[in-house]
Amino acid sequence: MDIHIQQGWSSEQADLVAGLYDEAFGAKFERAIPDKAKRLVLLARSFEPDFSFVALQGDRIVGLAGFQESAGSLTGGLGASQLIDTLGVIRGLWACCVFALFERQPEPGELVMDGIAVDRSVRGQGIGSALLDRITGYAADNGFRSVRLDVIDSNPRARKLYESKGFVATRSERFPYLAWLIGFSGATTMVLDVQATNARNI
Repeated sequence: MDIHIQQGWSSEQADLVAGLYDEAFGAKFERAIPDKAKRLVLLARSFEPDFSFVALQGDRIVGLAGFQESAGSLTGGLGASQLIDTLGVIRGLWACCVFALFERQPEPGELVMDGIAVDRSVRGQGIGSALLDRITGYAADNGFRSVRLDVIDSNPRARKLYESKGFVATRSERFPYLAWLIGFSGATTMVLDVQATNARNI
C-alpha cells in the first residue's frame, strides 16, 4: 500500500480529519459533547493542522497523529470561547470541565502525543507505527529531549506498539469512579528518551 506522510493538511480536509479523529476518540468526548454533529463541527473548526502528521493514501487521509508542544497543539483551538459559542453557556462550561480532565501540559524540552487515529479500513498495515516514527523523528529533529503519551488501560495493543518503539511506562493511575464520565478507568504514562534513542541508533 502506497502511503505518504506529511505534516498538516489543507482546510478543505478539515471535515475528513474531524471524522477520523472522532471515530477513534469520540467515545472519550461523548460525555462532553453528546451531539455528534456539533462535536464534528467543533473539531473541524478547532484543529491546528501544523501540530500533526497525517497519512495519505492518494489524496485521502487515512491516519492522523497529533502532538502538543509549548508553541501549540492539535486541539489548541478547542477553548472555552469556542465551546460556549457553539454549545451555549451551560453545555459549553460542562464541556470545558470534562476536557480539563484530559489536559496535559508539556514540560520544557518535552513533546506530548495527542493520540493516533487510523481509518478502520486500513488498520493493521503499519500506518500507526509509521506516524509514531514521524512524531519521534520530529522530536529528535527539533531538539526535544523526550516524548510523553498516555495510553488507556483498555488499549493493550497501543501500549505494545509504544513499548516496541522504546517508550517506558513511568506512572499508572486508576480512577474507576470516572469511568462513567471519560470512558475508561485507568491510564499509563509512557515516555521515550529521544536523546538516548538517537544515541543507540547512531
